[in-house]
Amino acid sequence: MFEPRLALASLSGESDAAWARAVEEHVGAAFLGGIALDEPSRRAARQLVARDRTEFLPDDPVAFVDAQLASLDDAPLRSGINVRSASRAPIHEVAEVCADHDALVEINAHCRQDELCAVGCGETLLRDAHRLCEYVETAVEAGATVSVKVRTEVPGVSLPDTARWVEGAGADVVHVDAMDSEPVIADVASATDAFVIANNGVRDAATAHEYLDHGADAVSVGRPSDRPAVLERVRSATDEWFAEPENETERVEPGASG
Repeated sequence: MFEPRLALASLSGESDAAWARAVEEHVGAAFLGGIALDEPSRRAARQLVARDRTEFLPDDPVAFVDAQLASLDDAPLRSGINVRSASRAPIHEVAEVCADHDALVEINAHCRQDELCAVGCGETLLRDAHRLCEYVETAVEAGATVSVKVRTEVPGVSLPDTARWVEGAGADVVHVDAMDSEPVIADVASATDAFVIANNGVRDAATAHEYLDHGADAVSVGRPSDRPAVLERVRSATDEWFAEPENETERVEPGASG
């Protein structure tokens, strides 16, 4: 899917192409965004801005995605874009753009802000697996490689079941915010042949190896992603872990190397 097995996780209003390029030598992938695509999700984003949260709100979100990905076409990493939408049509449109750039489109089933959930985005999709799978199918039909960003600790939601369902719908990647529930990575990895990225609290060898020992195929760094020293530590840790013969995985790794 990508090498090295370290990704940058999206940070709303901060994760753009310049952010990725600043540390591109340390990572194998970078998820830009999140980007609100349709009017309900954009309205929710504007409400978040009104209470001092940083958000991307370009006039034309699909054109913005195209320009951002184009500026990473020659970067030594695989790019991706984390997207939010209350409807399927914009998912197809942005997925076509991602396919043109060999970038991943990441369906955001992760954000828990009330404003986003009220319009059917983010974590709401985890509670509506049928609709989440429809989003995945829509992106796959457009020719894109699909990631789904999920989170643990959502009452009534089984992430292993969700991972199986989205894989069945065509998702190649499940990006898990473990929320201090690291063992759930083992449950997800056992449930699916999709490429599993583990996120939350990755800062050094110990935290990276904990997720990898639980079966993650890669790890991602969020909040300290602009700190080269942190990325260097995690990159070295992942390289070291996968260099050990006993850690060579036989899990299916869909998609092309970046």
